[in-house]
Amino acid sequence: MAKLELIATTAFGIESIVKRELHNLGYTETQVENGKVSFITNELGLCRSNLWLRSAERVLLKMGEFKATTFEELFQQTKALPWEEWIPIDGEFPVVGKSIKSKLFSVSDCQAIVKKAIVERLKEVYGIQWFEETGPKYKIEIALLKDIATLTIDTSGPGLHKRGYRKLAGEAPLKETLAAAMINLSYWKDERALIDPCCGTGTIPIEAAFIGLNRAPGLKRSFVAETWPNIAKQYWKTAREEANDLYKRDQKLYIYGSDIDNKALQLARIHTDDAGLTDKIFFQRLPASEVRSRFQYGHLITNPPYGERLGEQAEVKELYKDLGQVLQQLETWSLHLLTTDKRPELLIGRRWDKSRKLYNGRLECHYYQFFGPKPPRKNQNPL
Repeated sequence: MAKLELIATTAFGIESIVKRELHNLGYTETQVENGKVSFITNELGLCRSNLWLRSAERVLLKMGEFKATTFEELFQQTKALPWEEWIPIDGEFPVVGKSIKSKLFSVSDCQAIVKKAIVERLKEVYGIQWFEETGPKYKIEIALLKDIATLTIDTSGPGLHKRGYRKLAGEAPLKETLAAAMINLSYWKDERALIDPCCGTGTIPIEAAFIGLNRAPGLKRSFVAETWPNIAKQYWKTAREEANDLYKRDQKLYIYGSDIDNKALQLARIHTDDAGLTDKIFFQRLPASEVRSRFQYGHLITNPPYGERLGEQAEVKELYKDLGQVLQQLETWSLHLLTTDKRPELLIGRRWDKSRKLYNGRLECHYYQFFGPKPPRKNQNPL
């Protein structure tokens, strides 16, 4: 198998979570930068990382990296890369791009230069003048940062947050990748109870169930690299067989979601059914103030409304106060809250223990964690 350098792209703030996920997969040769984690693997690792990464946005194949301050430099160094090792004679290869703090700031011009360079390279290799581009897709990205050009090919296709279960979206849905990161940051374990008191369409409970069952999030979807002739079908088959073997289908879980929005709960139940988790998650229509639990220890993990619209702030403040009162009653539980509020402790009623800046789409948020006591080791989840 060939040695490959891949890049797992991430939302800002969760690079360390993606690094941890890669290490858990056995890929320890990693390099962390803003918004991405690079790692060394092979074709089988390309398949595994697409199937298993919960918090990454997508997996890119790195073709090359070099300094480019002129279009000529960009053209010649792009042309020098071995594109024929990946792009077949009928391959479709659109080019997208971005440029930050670079002399080559015109993204459209950079895209055109890269496309032309690849075409010229493939003309020489394949001995043809025209490419129909009717075959497998190889989406190429030219990313310029401070005059350093990085060229990659997308191996995922639709973003990794597309798990295949959420065909219907509610209002302002939380990305599955961010939900998974929130759960991993909480250090929730499958023997503990988990409640999302503002569950909306069910993303946090469903992602928690995937984690608790050790189910690969990409198990029920396909990836663009599966259509590539360069990667043997056996690698994908092996990766999927491994994922199925590691799936703990019979694991008992204690995951609950509640909300006051009946329509959102209907969607949550549909998504849960589509994900094959109907017997693993329990939903009910309930105000946050009435959340209770028979379990002594557990985690409240939630992404409540932010009150961004005019007139909603007072409602949201009351909701946060309700969450604070629930936490007081569930005194041995922990609360993990994603919000745009800068001082949630004033509403929750106690100082947070840990805070991390995260981005929900383009919204700058903070993930506040209010920790409860650790449960005794021998009885992790007493009733």
